[in-house]
Amino acid sequence: MSNPSMAASSIAQNVLSQVGEIAQSIIREVAKAYIGSPQITEALLTALVAGGHVLIEGVPGVAKTTLVKAFSQTLGCGFRRIQFTPDLLPSDITGTYVLDMRSNEFVLRAGPVFTNILLGDEINRAPAKTQSALLEAMQERQVTIDGDTRTLHAPFMVLATQNPIEHEGTYPLPEAQVDRFLIKLSMTYPGQADEKRMLSTYNAPPPQLRGIVGPDDILRMQELATSVYVAEEIFDYILGLVAHTRSHRRVYLGASPRAALSLLRAAKALALVRGRDYTLPDDVRALATLVLSHRIVMTPEADLEGTTGHHVVKEALERVPYKTPGQDRT
Repeated sequence: MSNPSMAASSIAQNVLSQVGEIAQSIIREVAKAYIGSPQITEALLTALVAGGHVLIEGVPGVAKTTLVKAFSQTLGCGFRRIQFTPDLLPSDITGTYVLDMRSNEFVLRAGPVFTNILLGDEINRAPAKTQSALLEAMQERQVTIDGDTRTLHAPFMVLATQNPIEHEGTYPLPEAQVDRFLIKLSMTYPGQADEKRMLSTYNAPPPQLRGIVGPDDILRMQELATSVYVAEEIFDYILGLVAHTRSHRRVYLGASPRAALSLLRAAKALALVRGRDYTLPDDVRALATLVLSHRIVMTPEADLEGTTGHHVVKEALERVPYKTPGQDRT
């Protein structure tokens, strides 16, 4: 890779150190309430800095909602929760215009989407029409209500939880909406040591977490992430991983150009979170399965065999080499 020190970065070293310290402070603070891998919190923070959204999948009771609440408390931002149910309507998310009897005018009764951090709890318990109410908000940072377009607050992030689709009463998310999530996390049962710590921690009232940053700090970090240096070899590496998913014989639809851009954005954000102004191949490797796996559509035969997008991306990481300057690119 090109020497990172030669990159024309506009990020001062003291700013990088400050961002790295903030990231570690958030991870430590979340750990007071959420018992689990700190890499999960780092992934949430990476998505936030990249301006993306996160889908968290796991069976009921593995602390998905606890994680989201703890993370949001450290951000010092507005937080709202939507409990998705089969009878939830799109207007319950976006809001609606109601008649004000005093002024005899229609006024907007804003829905919970008008916040900074939005928790969509058990998002796949609602039908596709209601799920899709978030599409415009996630992609455009705006909602259209009765023909009137309203801009959402900045920053804006959706943290959605879902149960595995084989569970009773769930609806699969539309592919277009799944593609809007920058990262998908899969949470399983904790190990015995973590579960013992959990019993000890929650044997008392849950701790109150302090806010580490505010909305302006987050917007500043998002702006800084755009200035993180990316060498040409990183571009080629990302394209190689994406191309592997498209040519795999078990894949019906491989990772799209949007997926490649998402992986690039996430890698730049992770570099900044780790206190660097340049990306490394390890940033791409750390995020590839989280960013690409859920965007891959397998063939029916692969589904029957239990082969998933995660397996395809893992295979790509094993077979696609990172080529340093001077290596043959053919």
